[in-house]
Amino acid sequence: MRIAISGSTGLVGSAVVARMKADGHSVVRLVRSRSAAEDTARWDPSSGEVDLDALGDVDAVIHLAGENVAGGRWTAARKRRIHESRGPATVRLCRTLAAMPAPPKIFISASATGIYGSRGDEELDDKSPVDTQGDFLANVAREWEEGTAPLEAAGARVVKLRIGIVLSGHGGALAKMLPPFRLGLGGRLGDGKHWMSWISLHDLVRVVAYALVDDRMSGPLLAVAPKPVTNAEYTRALGAQLGRPTIFPVPRIGLRLLFGEFAEVLLSSQRARPSGLLEAGFTFEHAELEAALRHALDRN
Repeated sequence: MRIAISGSTGLVGSAVVARMKADGHSVVRLVRSRSAAEDTARWDPSSGEVDLDALGDVDAVIHLAGENVAGGRWTAARKRRIHESRGPATVRLCRTLAAMPAPPKIFISASATGIYGSRGDEELDDKSPVDTQGDFLANVAREWEEGTAPLEAAGARVVKLRIGIVLSGHGGALAKMLPPFRLGLGGRLGDGKHWMSWISLHDLVRVVAYALVDDRMSGPLLAVAPKPVTNAEYTRALGAQLGRPTIFPVPRIGLRLLFGEFAEVLLSSQRARPSGLLEAGFTFEHAELEAALRHALDRN
């Protein structure tokens, strides 16, 4: 296949590009700045304009672009960038692709488990109702998924990957946690009872490759490992892998002082099970948290 990939330089995107090439696909990367590289096509998220000559005829698009939600306080400007980079940018891209003489037949778009909002101990799956109570990230994720409508109307098979916390020692949430944990300063967040739905980067890339070729995969699809854990369990497991104590909990009020509104994301609870993938027969190589952490930390 000829596959276009947005967000190709990010943690997930760079790994997906490598996997697609290894599988023998031809890859064209959607980039925001002009590039002399032969494997790129310019895409302007603010207008939806794509260099169609450079893009050529593509069989599939894997859409992974989006402003990073982590890494400090959310200012009003930051929230605007988070919002604009998802729903509005996606619908503009999909309109452009749908108007092509030969639109792509497959569109795999990133989404997030945050679409459910914070749900306590409730068990969630692909068909669980999403949050409609005004949670910022839930609203962003809903609009993100709705942005694929033009391509769905054009007949494309659309997969909306509801991705959990991606475990990699080279980026993302885990990499940010490693310095304090390695110093023995790690600890649970709040009371540690909130659920964390996670997936190893290795398995997430495998999910993308699986969804690309399996025609049964369409609509919302939870991209999480089958065994979510509480924050307290995650904290103990990470400390054990690093051989460090985890005796310094961070209280809710401390998180609010440090991170403002973003603190609620750190304390949000989604206990999600990837029913669609499991029912289709997908096998996770890192179904257990300990195995995923060992792999992410290169301790296998």
